[in-house]
Amino acid sequence: MASEETSLTRRTLGGLGAAALTVAAIGATKAAIAPTPAQAAPASGDTIKVGILHSLSGTMAISETTLKDVMLMLIEEQNKKGGLLGKKLEAVVVDPASNWPLFAEKARQLLAVDKVAAVFGCWTSVSRKSVLPVFEELNGILFYPVQYEGQECSRNIFYTGAAPNQQAIPAVDYLMKEEKVERWVLAGTDYVYPRTTNQILLAYLQSKGVKPADIMINYTPFGQSDWQSIVASIKKFGSAGKKTAVVSTINGDANVPFYKELGNAGIKATDIPVVAFSVGEEELAGMDTKPLLGHLAAWNYFESIDTPENKEFIATWHKFIKNDKRTTNDPMEAHYIGFNMWVKAVEKAGTTDPNAVIDAAIGVAVPNLSGGYSALMPNHHITKPVLIGEIQDNGQFNIVSQTPGLVVAEEWSPYVADTKYLIGDWRKPMSCGAFNVKTGKCGAGGGKKA
Repeated sequence: MASEETSLTRRTLGGLGAAALTVAAIGATKAAIAPTPAQAAPASGDTIKVGILHSLSGTMAISETTLKDVMLMLIEEQNKKGGLLGKKLEAVVVDPASNWPLFAEKARQLLAVDKVAAVFGCWTSVSRKSVLPVFEELNGILFYPVQYEGQECSRNIFYTGAAPNQQAIPAVDYLMKEEKVERWVLAGTDYVYPRTTNQILLAYLQSKGVKPADIMINYTPFGQSDWQSIVASIKKFGSAGKKTAVVSTINGDANVPFYKELGNAGIKATDIPVVAFSVGEEELAGMDTKPLLGHLAAWNYFESIDTPENKEFIATWHKFIKNDKRTTNDPMEAHYIGFNMWVKAVEKAGTTDPNAVIDAAIGVAVPNLSGGYSALMPNHHITKPVLIGEIQDNGQFNIVSQTPGLVVAEEWSPYVADTKYLIGDWRKPMSCGAFNVKTGKCGAGGGKKA
């Protein structure tokens, strides 16, 4: 667990400074400050190209296809407003097909050949890790819209999904407090995000006094279809007389047979609740919800949020997609926020030049769909509310817990020894993604100095 010195430093640099920046950013946004003069020539040609890098086939298509669709909607809506810098936006869509090396190839194509001004894409952390060197090499901009494991802070990536302290840790806190959970199953797909998230959760649980014998960790491949023996092990683990819960970082279409097998084994939410970080409305739309009733998901947005902003977004989505049954979900809101942040940053910079946009983006604040504003912080993450939702029979979520305000992301975990002294701050003159507050030096490992 982080020392008192570290916690104080984080509160000072990441909390007080972040809060001040948020207030300033929101004030600037509400005041509708005019864009600054152009620092470089606008993008050449008649259009500004926007890259869309999402899997439209393979195991992740169940989640990512909708993100391609919402990006097309956002681009269409922006063009109705007159485009950007006096030019129309043009979507360039590619399909990396749930093939992680292919993500890097397609990213290089978008940046080097198609000359896009920014890319919106990726879902899994392994896909993001695959493209990160390409964006840093070619100085491109990626808006990444999905919850992830943290432990990264690149100058060329804007992380609009949740960091662990904006999803995973609040979910565990909820289960501890409200469900009185004492035994924990950390079940995930075998790749970067679940393994790193569970490393953080393991350290966090142990800091709360949970014994190693009360923690079970299990990983399965992408597309896992046979869950009988795994679910049997979970059921046995939960029969020790202590309240047990599953914290699920299972990703993609493997969720369908997982929940089905829970139902086959007679495991109800009242017995062993599951809180998922990758199951939202889109995934539920393709499932039989009977085995899922009462199980939980932790996100920063649910379609069931009752605000004028969300109602307008849903109506626009249904009109665009021409299907009133198509749901919305958390990563869609992240793209909504990220896209509008990019538009504001380009307007502020007066150019699509990546260096100018990256600098201009810090401090930008735009409306979220929960009725407030989200701000882009110096660590290239955004402020977010944290919501816990209970799965209903109509495929929606009943919100059972919500943070009173917005949570500032911790890009580096204070519960992991190697990162507890690190913060990211891409403002000049620091321009460092991994600044060690103890040594006063810019460290390495996913956060090199620009």
